[in-house]
Amino acid sequence: MAELQLDSKPEQGNLRIYIGAAPGVGKTYTMLNDAHLLKDQDIDVVIGLVETHKRKETEERIRDLEIIPQHVIPYRGVELKEMDVDAILARHPNTVVVDELAHTNVPGSRNRKRYEDVLDLLNAGINVMTAVNIQHLETLNDAVNSSANTVIRETVPDNFLKRADEVVNVDVTVNELRNRLRQGKIYAPEKIEQSLANFFRIGNLNLLRELALRTTAEQVSNRESEFRRSRGWEQASVPEKVMVCLTPRPGGERLLRVGARIAGRLSTNWYAVYVSRPTDDKGHGDPEAHQRLEEYERLARDLGAKVVSLVDKNVSNALIRFAQQESITHVVFGQSARSRLDILLRGSVLNRFLSEVRDVTVQVVPMHKPLKRP
Repeated sequence: MAELQLDSKPEQGNLRIYIGAAPGVGKTYTMLNDAHLLKDQDIDVVIGLVETHKRKETEERIRDLEIIPQHVIPYRGVELKEMDVDAILARHPNTVVVDELAHTNVPGSRNRKRYEDVLDLLNAGINVMTAVNIQHLETLNDAVNSSANTVIRETVPDNFLKRADEVVNVDVTVNELRNRLRQGKIYAPEKIEQSLANFFRIGNLNLLRELALRTTAEQVSNRESEFRRSRGWEQASVPEKVMVCLTPRPGGERLLRVGARIAGRLSTNWYAVYVSRPTDDKGHGDPEAHQRLEEYERLARDLGAKVVSLVDKNVSNALIRFAQQESITHVVFGQSARSRLDILLRGSVLNRFLSEVRDVTVQVVPMHKPLKRP
């Protein structure tokens, strides 16, 4: 295994992310193995937090690695433990192992999410090795929800993945993973049959494995493109640009995730554009829609978009003008909630856009209602 590039970013730590298709593929085990390899090279490595889930093989891999004690936080009459970020910063090792990246911290912690803890460590110049399952990546949320028929509530923004200096895909075959589950190496015996019939279905695992492989490949491709550009080996042709047309309707997060995935595959910038009319009342008439729009804009920024707010009495004109000025090549619209008759009589923003703007790829995304937790 190549040593972490310790000198490439002296002001910030290096980030290595281990991605897996599902629990049990061996992310934590592999991460601990690599931590021992670094220690064998006399590199100062500690464990900030590791979840062994009582798996014997994983517990044995900790061996003599130094463990930073967790921080105890009183919450609703009980004492819960979280990773002690302040203690790690004070210890300031060269490298720290941080498991379960998508975890949501107990209220009263230093940060709301564990990936934000990791950012604090990186900003302090500490290298971080961390692990996450592919279903927790924000832009894949809809695809996983649909395939697994469940709701994945803990997510990590794609921008965090782009921050990684290295992405390692820990992969096993679907049959091997299901065998590990049957052998009790992933969940307790009482959960095995239910898991085999639901999340660990062959079809769902095949999808998750494909998503993990694709995501890792995209990261490698993006790194290579950045490297070639930095060396002047590749002159960019006309750059691809992506625009998502924001709406305050429920389901707008689907548009943003689709746009972020397109931009990721194209290795390009993208915009989340919302057009308001001069007569709009800034949410006073529909506070729920206004709140949704603010949430979508926050999500767009987390996913790496540049949020653009336009004001025009004609929404179509504003979107057409922006697309032409910015040389947009890919546009994401939400499917209209209006009836076909109403669209025929009054027209639509989408139809007007298609009639005026040429040489663009337009994707119309159904805005389904959110899935309910089973």
